[in-house]
Amino acid sequence: MKNKLTRGSIALGLGLMLTTLCQAQTAPAKFVPFRDFVQSVKGTDASVFLAGSATTAKVKEPASVEEMRQHLLKMYDGVSVSHSYVLGSQTFDCIPVDQQLSVRALGLKTIAQPPAFSPNGPGGANPSSRASKLSQLPAGKRIDDFGNALGCESGTIPMTRITLEQLSHFSNLHEFFEKGPNGSGRVLSQSKSNYPTPNPFDHKYAHAVQSVNTIGASTNINLWSPYINTDIGEIFSLAQSWTVGAGAGPLQTLEVGWQNFPGRTGVQGSVPFIYFTADGYQATGCYDLTCPGFVQVDNSVTFGAALDPNSYSVLGGPQSEIQVGYFLSQGNWWLNFNGTWLGYYPGSLYGGGQLSQYANYIDFGSESVGDTIWPAEGSGLFAESGYSFAAYQRLIYYVDLSNNYDWASLTPSMPSPSCYSVTDPAFDNYSGAYFFFGGPGGGSCE
Repeated sequence: MKNKLTRGSIALGLGLMLTTLCQAQTAPAKFVPFRDFVQSVKGTDASVFLAGSATTAKVKEPASVEEMRQHLLKMYDGVSVSHSYVLGSQTFDCIPVDQQLSVRALGLKTIAQPPAFSPNGPGGANPSSRASKLSQLPAGKRIDDFGNALGCESGTIPMTRITLEQLSHFSNLHEFFEKGPNGSGRVLSQSKSNYPTPNPFDHKYAHAVQSVNTIGASTNINLWSPYINTDIGEIFSLAQSWTVGAGAGPLQTLEVGWQNFPGRTGVQGSVPFIYFTADGYQATGCYDLTCPGFVQVDNSVTFGAALDPNSYSVLGGPQSEIQVGYFLSQGNWWLNFNGTWLGYYPGSLYGGGQLSQYANYIDFGSESVGDTIWPAEGSGLFAESGYSFAAYQRLIYYVDLSNNYDWASLTPSMPSPSCYSVTDPAFDNYSGAYFFFGGPGGGSCE
């Protein structure tokens, strides 16, 4: 069957255009130690900064620059970094777990302990055992070009350094925190009146959904790197899962997957990301560790960091995937990433909202944002292309309120079929619940 997932791969010599495009990044001219970086932020004058970056900055108001500067000081001032290192255009700081922004800003007295259980799927299936090793450090290399050790020590986590220059690509700090520009990038309205309905001309989807009460959900997401042509107004492309609470109050979400968003990361290539909102994407929410929210406890994954080009799937060849899922344990939503408890969103973030109790909606698929032209989703090929050509999600399951593990029963949705498609979700003994998704995008996505 053409769309059936199999263990093998099709050994065709198709090009690597969607797996190796523009992975090389421009390295910084010099290494900036963490202490010097913080001092430079402290010494920055908003008016002087604007005068020096007038041609590249989107931010125009001194008050907005000052708000950004104060946020960086909130993130970094007083933090004791063990060491920093550079890969490509990105700098990473190894920050003690108990000094990360979420711990300090949320006033957490203790760090929660990871769940004692392993989230195996229905029938004892172990989706994480089938996930690919996520490679963010160069194979065989132990130091960067400046002699700094790569990776972070036990007790510390890697944080992608956020600079004022990076923030200046947004009009204000709130815009930097948003999922996408002009309210785009949010979970798609799906017959629930309190779901936000962003401008349909900003974002496009190919996804599959289920309304179900759940305390956990997991998926294995096929890993690709669709190219984002920012010169023609393309903004980002992603594949992810949404774990959603839609009760009487505002929409609440837990989100995780991969995304290529050069305007945010400065990287042309997909990176692992997380996102959350507790109030329908209004005053709360941000990517990764950039605002008080996620508490990272394991240092095996660096959010926002470029992947080794060999991490991506190959058209007609070997396929790569990541296993991701949120699970409610002891009042906190823990992220399991490739079989590791990576960290958690404290339940207190959600107040008395739906996610303080359980989720009632799960969503899986891809999304893209553009101005008048939308980038590719998944591999760039339509879902009907099948295994090793189209992108997929598989081993999709949830945990009901009685702690039973069940395969997802999903309904496909493709609001822009001329650009992106989804196959009917299916099931087999190897891949559990699965579906294919994606497409080439374009300038007329109806």
